Formats: sequence, C-alpha cells, structure tokens
Amino acid sequence: MSVLTRRHLLRHAALSASAATAARVSAGTAATAGALATTAACDDDPDPNADPEAPLGLRFPEGFSWGAATSAYQIEGAAKDDGRGESVWDTFSHTPGRTRGGDTGDVAADHYHRYAADLDLMKELGLRTYRFSISWPRIQADGTGEPNQRGLDFYRRLVEGLRERDIAPMATLFHWDLPQALQDAGGWESREVAYRFADYADAVFQALGADVRDWLTINEPKTVVQNGYIHGHHAPGKRDEAAAYLVAHHLQLAHGLAVQALRATGGASRIGPALNLHPCYPADDSAEAAAATRLYDGYENRLYLDSIMKGGYPSDVLDDLGPDSRMVRGIRDGDAHIISTPVDLIAVQYYTPIYVTAGGGTVQKWPTSEANWQQIYPDGLYDTLVRVHRDYGPIPLTITENGLPTPDTMGADGTVDDAGRVRFLRDHFAAAHRAIAEGVPLKSYHVWSLMDNFEWAEGYEQRWGMIYVDYPTQRRTFKRSAHWYRKVIAANAV
Repeated sequence: MSVLTRRHLLRHAALSASAATAARVSAGTAATAGALATTAACDDDPDPNADPEAPLGLRFPEGFSWGAATSAYQIEGAAKDDGRGESVWDTFSHTPGRTRGGDTGDVAADHYHRYAADLDLMKELGLRTYRFSISWPRIQADGTGEPNQRGLDFYRRLVEGLRERDIAPMATLFHWDLPQALQDAGGWESREVAYRFADYADAVFQALGADVRDWLTINEPKTVVQNGYIHGHHAPGKRDEAAAYLVAHHLQLAHGLAVQALRATGGASRIGPALNLHPCYPADDSAEAAAATRLYDGYENRLYLDSIMKGGYPSDVLDDLGPDSRMVRGIRDGDAHIISTPVDLIAVQYYTPIYVTAGGGTVQKWPTSEANWQQIYPDGLYDTLVRVHRDYGPIPLTITENGLPTPDTMGADGTVDDAGRVRFLRDHFAAAHRAIAEGVPLKSYHVWSLMDNFEWAEGYEQRWGMIYVDYPTQRRTFKRSAHWYRKVIAANAV
C-alpha cells in the first residue's frame, strides 16, 4: 500500500477506548448518525419488553474470576499529596481547551482518601479480582531515583486491603501517567525512558511483588501512539506521525525490560501486556478492501502482538513505514529479544470493531454508544479471543477492560437504571462464554469500570462505571448494573 494510502489509513485510525474527543469534534452527518445510534443502542432495546437481566443459562468454568478495573489518574485524585509529582496528564488537563469543561483529575473520585470504603464496595459487589494501576509519579516524582515511600505505602495498603477481602490484586505499572519531568527530557521518543521505566518497575516489584500475583506492564500502548502522538487528543498532545511509531517501539521495549525486571526478582508472580485489540473486517468483498484491512490490522493489532509473542514486528508494517522511518532506524540489535521475553498471560481490552474500505478509510456498521467511536458488536470480542488463541498459542488470557458509557442519572428514588450497560455486558459475557466453550483459555473478566471517573479528554461528561459517583459529595451508589453483576458473580453464570 502506498504511503499516501497509509496516511489516509492513519487519519481514519479507530480511536481507542478513551478518545471520544475526536468523535466530539467530528462534524456533520457522521456526528448526527452517531448520536442517533447512541440512542438506539443505550436507551431502546430491539424488543422494548425484553428483560436485559433475563438469564441466558450460560455457566462459566469453576474458578473463573470476575472483576472490575480502574486506573490511577482516573480515580485517585490527591494530585499533590504525599510527594506525588506531576504527570503528563496533569499538564495536559490543566491546558485550556484540552479536556471537556476544563476538567482535571486533581480530585477525580478521591479514591486515594476513600480507598478503604471503596474496598468495602468491591467486597459487597463480590469481586474476585481487581485490576488497578500504579501512578508512576506517585512512586518517583520525576521518574527517577529512590522511590517515594509514602506512595509505595498507599499501594501496599490497597493490596493488603484487597487480600484481606479475598480479592486478587492485578496491578498495571503504566496507565499513561508518565512523569512530566521525563516528558520534558524527551518522553517516550527517548529510548532512555524505557530504561527508567524498568527501574521504576523494579522498585515496585521489590515493594509489592510478593503480594501481587498478576502484573500488567503497559496499558494500551496503541492509545499512547495514536491518541497521544498522531491525533493529539491525549497527553502529551502531539501530532507527529514520525515520532508516533518510534514511541511505539520504545513502549514495547519498556514492556520487555519490565518483564525481565520481574523475572530477575525470582518471584512467582505472572506478567503480561494489556493490549486494546480491535478486530478489523473488510467493509466489502473487494480484494482492495481485504488488502487494506490486512495492513490496518497490522497497525492496530499485529504491531504489538507479533513483537511480544513472535519476536519481531510484522514485515508489512515495517515495509509500509519504510527503512528511513524513525521507528525502523530506532530498532537496535537485541531489542526484539528483549521485547519478546516470554510472558505468562495476555490482557485483552475490547471496545469496538473496525470496518476498513478499499481506500483505507473506515465505516460504521453497528450502533454506537455515547462514545460514538465505539460500535457495539459483541461478536467482535469472540472473534478477538479466538484470533489471539489461534495465532499466538495457548497462553492464558484475561479481559481487563470491556464496557461502555451510558446516560446515567440518579432517579428520585435514589437508584440509577443503566439497563443499556446490563444489556451490553450480558451480550459480551455471552460472547466470551462462546469463546471459552471453543477452547480459548480465558481466565478472568474485568468490567470497565468499577466506578464513574475522569474519562480523559471527555472529563466527567461520560459515565462508564457500575458505581455512580456524585462528584460534589463523592457519594457512591450501586447502579442497576452493579446489582445485576453481583448476581452474575455469585452464580458464576449469565
């Protein structure tokens, strides 16, 4: 495919799970169609009399772990407490015009101060596993040097609280909050940052490793690449395609170095990447659409999966980037070996399919959620799980994010009826069950998100949680989806 077509492809690249700003600024009929589709998907059932909680009779394997997920900057708040340094998201959100309404994560859901009560809510919900992230600038204010003990102590209290409640902690090392000092020194464009990440990871492993069974390295490197460096809708807010794929390589290198750091501790914890995977389908039956889809899939999925699981980047993507690209010139001898250091699991994050045209653009085939980049297509989750198992072997899989925003409001009776979320989760659970029945080793499922939170560029406009957060009071309320999910967990069935 020509460079011109590739650039056309990249301009139309599907936004990942937090890039609704791009959808918000889209104009004309596409936005109108998305808004109409949102209503159809979230407010109306094809059968308005159907009960979204009606049991499907699908029982999951014994020992299957049901959980929920969050990330540090989205819920913790306490932006300046106990030695925490500034992150790129502090800078980005405080820059006028970057987030909806000028919202920031300064307070968010105030989880840093309310974590004990939040742990009790997790216990009440019945969670078996909880996936959270550790704030790098809370551990190293400037991204280097001795770890901040107060920051480590917070996460130790969190982990101990989870274990006391029989909830397995699953910790993510990096969920986009790069210390601003490292960004000032070049950010992920600098190879050195990958090695600073390994130092940070080692400090966290030394402090918490024995009590955390499952570690995830880099959350959605593709989102950093596409939304942080191509579209500019996420921190650090750049629009530099040449830099973007060098960033991709350094993120993959950081992943591999972190895996090696955990191995060096000699501990028994498991580790793997957290990848947002978008199944790519041809928009029509033409050979041109098939070819465009293959390359699109290379940039969306194989760039990250192949380098970790097969020891090298896909040749079609490297050929398309060209030998003079910053990424290709940035690959050094031994990098592939580091990146492909064996992992113990793959964390899959699924939100939307992509339909690729013959010209390398994309089209909408299914109704969307309030985030009108998100097409609601549960079979895409099934296809993704089966594809990863088929192409990359029998490695254990976990779903670490899957969910949607719905127009949640508190009723006069103090309840939140998010029937659209119940319906969405039910249908995606069923798709996961079908994959398990066909031999996919899926071990756990983490709903995004445990609670309403700071939704990146969308601020507090979108609500993705099963727990409603009244931000002025920080009062938490179980939504209908939370009450339903508690029954699913208890029955281990949908």
